[in-house]
Amino acid sequence: MTENAWTRWPSREALGRSGTTRPRRMLVWAVRLLVLAMLLWGAFSQRNVGLWEAFAAAAAILLAGLVSWTFFRTTYEHRLVPSLALMGVLLGIAVAAEATGFTGPALVIWCGCGVGALERLPLGAAVPVASVALASYSAFTNDVWLTTAATVAGMALAGYVLRLDAEARGSAQRLLAQERAARAAEAESAALAERARIAREIHDVLAHSLSAQLVHLEAARLLIENGADRERILERVVAARGMARDGLAETRQALSALRGELTPLEDFLAELVSTADGAEVTVTGERRPLPAEASQAVRRVAQEALTNVRKHAQGARVTVRLGYSEHEVTLNVRDSGGEASELNGSGGGYGLLGMRERAELLGGSLDAGPDEEGFVVTLKVPV
Repeated sequence: MTENAWTRWPSREALGRSGTTRPRRMLVWAVRLLVLAMLLWGAFSQRNVGLWEAFAAAAAILLAGLVSWTFFRTTYEHRLVPSLALMGVLLGIAVAAEATGFTGPALVIWCGCGVGALERLPLGAAVPVASVALASYSAFTNDVWLTTAATVAGMALAGYVLRLDAEARGSAQRLLAQERAARAAEAESAALAERARIAREIHDVLAHSLSAQLVHLEAARLLIENGADRERILERVVAARGMARDGLAETRQALSALRGELTPLEDFLAELVSTADGAEVTVTGERRPLPAEASQAVRRVAQEALTNVRKHAQGARVTVRLGYSEHEVTLNVRDSGGEASELNGSGGGYGLLGMRERAELLGGSLDAGPDEEGFVVTLKVPV
């Protein structure tokens, strides 16, 4: 619902001093000092003033200054009744000054009340107050009617222009605050996204490396329990050590990837399948660099798929195909099926689920399931 323009206050940003430049603040203080000087000059130059009258005039000027400052505070807090009461006090001071012969200060106060009301009050209250103040000025000034009319019109226009200028400054302050808040939220979102990406990379590396080590260590435990010979147990322990070494290498690669230092994807896959017996890699399509997130997704899915082959299909023949097309890259890891390991049920079972979530975050997909011979994992990532 749109707020009525006649009852709407100027914003606090408009009524405050935030956003004002140093030259502007200096100009405001210069105007205030000029008004004070005019009040003092008008009080003591137009007639012979006795000692008590001088004290009374000085006290009235100080009171007018204090009331004006309080008026600025109450209007900033959008308190209408106290603001109108303070404006009434100022008009009363002006009337008292005129009644005691201090016409100059009275005229200055009336003009100030008219301008201040138009600048800081809702228009529904500002127009009557400004009308009373400027009408009082017109009634008691000694200028000719044309000069008086021009002065009254100029004061009214000055008050409204100051109001528009303050509103424009307030709008600029609000827009600046919104922009800063949006930038802060964007920076926080980017930081959270980067933390999530780092956590995902480290999790994938550790999950792959530790699950592979678990396979061999669990096998070694079972061999020991079954009284197997030393060579078979040693073979599993050496394999677990190799997995630990590979895990460290993968961790370094992940850290390099986070810094944007990625080895070519084809070389990575070739090195990956070289450690697996009966595995081969094929690349189709026009090779080209991939975005870091897409490249990492392909690498992690390939690692997870080969780990699952070692874990669930010992001795299977594995085919890894990497295909480039115009809009996406496809990774297909297919095994021929193999002998189920005694560790077929070990592990948490979240590897492929994590890979699927990674693919979906990139707008891609991951399908995994059995086929006629063995198991197939297919990743598609848009590029």
